Amino acid sequence: MAAVQRVRQGLRALFAFSHQVDYQLVAQYLSDKQMGLFRKMSKAEQLHSLNVLRDVLAQGPHTPHELAVAALLHDVGKIRCQVTILEKTMGVLIKRFLPGLFRRWAEHDTIKWWKRAIVMMTYHPMWGAQEAQAVETSPKVVWLIAHHADALEHWQGHPDYDLLHRLKLADDAN
Repeated sequence: MAAVQRVRQGLRALFAFSHQVDYQLVAQYLSDKQMGLFRKMSKAEQLHSLNVLRDVLAQGPHTPHELAVAALLHDVGKIRCQVTILEKTMGVLIKRFLPGLFRRWAEHDTIKWWKRAIVMMTYHPMWGAQEAQAVETSPKVVWLIAHHADALEHWQGHPDYDLLHRLKLADDAN
């Protein structure tokens, strides 16, 4: 099932040029400074983030504002290291089939061309949290961005576990 989802993500990224970004919806949740960050993301990432937001909004009758902001900015760290769809695919395959190599290449956030996707996959949550914090985003949103790729079991008992769970469900579905 994860492989099918990855293929869908790749196809969406390939055809992102043919879709419009709903900046009116984005503006309902982001400050001007946050909007500046959002606009730095690739169009494919913007569309992905909007899909995550829509899924978060569809999860229930109440969506905290901070969760909506985190949905829109969770991948903003990727602006530090743009990767092609081919590079991203290779990173996903290496993580799946060569996890030891993936961990070794991800040990440092030095961006070398041959491991750029792996570094981005590993460090974009931390980078995104730094970017969000730099534009005066709330600590709760910064925390959600920083941990959106973590295993949920690491955060059971945390006061924002439920928000993280909702964000991860929506992100994984898109």
